[in-house]
Amino acid sequence: MAQSPTFAMWRKLVSRPGGKQLFSAAMCLRVPYFRTVLPAVRELEPGRCVVSAPKWWGVHNHIGTFHAIAACNLAEIAMGMLAEATVPATHRWLPKGMTVEYVAKAETGLTAVAELAEIPEFGAEGTEVAVPVTISDRAGRPVVTGTITIWVTQRK
Repeated sequence: MAQSPTFAMWRKLVSRPGGKQLFSAAMCLRVPYFRTVLPAVRELEPGRCVVSAPKWWGVHNHIGTFHAIAACNLAEIAMGMLAEATVPATHRWLPKGMTVEYVAKAETGLTAVAELAEIPEFGAEGTEVAVPVTISDRAGRPVVTGTITIWVTQRK
């Protein structure tokens, strides 16, 4: 399977000292609004992505916890990087929708895990893929759960 340039860059950098940090910084240069949560990609492989973000004043809401929409941004990063590692270079993907539930207060830095139970076949017809994302606090307690649906089609 031909891989995306994003996943190829990850594979090139991940084993080098500082490679994960360099990849995360490059990702934020490419998609500037990701910078707002100071994300760090921890794991990336087809069907799975783990991204963390610290709790800092830039993501605080009015009660001093991690803002719900900042958590959604973290979920989108995890889903997007999963899609880049999973969808072949012969196809493209677009977000179609997102549903989330805020299940607990987010009082620490967060870690988002996007993971597919199985990788679908990507053929000539468009495919809708539901990507589950769980965002947990430092204790491993889920604070946000959701599903981001993407539409995958062959490149023209």
